[in-house]
Amino acid sequence: MRLVHNSLHEHVAATLRDEIFDGTLAPGSFVDEVALCERLKISRTPLREALKVLTAEGLVRHEPRRGCFVNEVTEQDLDEIFPVIALLEGRCAFEAACNASDADLAVLETLHQKLQAHAAAKRIVDYYQTNFAIHEAIITLADNRWLAQVIADLRKILKLARLQQLHAPGRLAQSLSEHLAVFAALKARDSEGAEAAMRTHLTRQREALRELARQQKSRRLV
Repeated sequence: MRLVHNSLHEHVAATLRDEIFDGTLAPGSFVDEVALCERLKISRTPLREALKVLTAEGLVRHEPRRGCFVNEVTEQDLDEIFPVIALLEGRCAFEAACNASDADLAVLETLHQKLQAHAAAKRIVDYYQTNFAIHEAIITLADNRWLAQVIADLRKILKLARLQQLHAPGRLAQSLSEHLAVFAALKARDSEGAEAAMRTHLTRQREALRELARQQKSRRLV
């Protein structure tokens, strides 16, 4: 029976996580437990266990005597998270350069060819997907479960912000150039170079997002 309970609350957590990421449960919104229980046809116990999971992940927050709310990501949050994730993914690139086999590099070569094709055609959605696959491949090659776990947790928070840094002017070409620099270092088995290139890549993502926010603010003031 315990296994059934665990699988139920994990399923509920996964459902709510998806709804947070797709905007069904909007940032800052109140999590109506009664309505969710009715909609998902569950009792309060698995819902509350699921909310504990999402609270631990930073996707929701619990306010005493008020209940749970979907978290919002602020500019300060982004300023604090990006340097950390740049360090972590930089370390992944370092370890990947040490571990990658010729076969691993061949897979990365194919992914980077796809990335270049998407950039040339300005297929931003496809670019994002391939970009994510490349980052995942590098994390896997690092073969460090602690790095992978912390990066995954931070990515969940960043996903709340619905980041669209590739829409910043010139960012698509810049991002491609940064990825090719990381890959060149990996092919050269240059661990320090790969680490530095990956850190630069993540740092410039934050810079692009900051510029987008500045432009959006300027448009609102016009």
